[in-house]
Amino acid sequence: MKLNALKPAPGSNQPRHRVGRGMGSGWGKTAGLGHKGQRARAGGYHKVGFEGGQMPLHRRLPKRGFASPTRNATAEVRLSDLQDMKATEIDFAAMQAEHVVPREAIRAKVILSGELKRKISLKGVKATKGARAAIEAAGGKYEEPAAAPAPLDKLVAKPKKAKE
Repeated sequence: MKLNALKPAPGSNQPRHRVGRGMGSGWGKTAGLGHKGQRARAGGYHKVGFEGGQMPLHRRLPKRGFASPTRNATAEVRLSDLQDMKATEIDFAAMQAEHVVPREAIRAKVILSGELKRKISLKGVKATKGARAAIEAAGGKYEEPAAAPAPLDKLVAKPKKAKE
């Protein structure tokens, strides 16, 4: 067998169908589009899933699930991640500096996963009860994050202005 002698099997390559080229071709006049209607017209067709005005299937079926826009806002940090960090005074900024939390995170929470064998000081980051106990058992110390004050405009009703 020679590469320059290769050719397709007989009957596998057929010439391109040229529609709208006269009655003798068998594909003249309507060029395979049928008579009238939206599909026969230039530029006339519909979007995917269109069912002729009937409520489409993708809108008839119930929707399931929910994708939270803030799901990446809170990063979960394991005790084993804190063990691997170089700093002993750990806060959110230190976690970001050592790439323990992702860039898009705006807060973090330490969870009880892995082991902590060294003494650390955790400040301004939330932690689960088990994680707090593990930090204190290793000789470390945990400081509660300061609670953010609630916005006043939502708590206090604004007095109405008296008409003069």
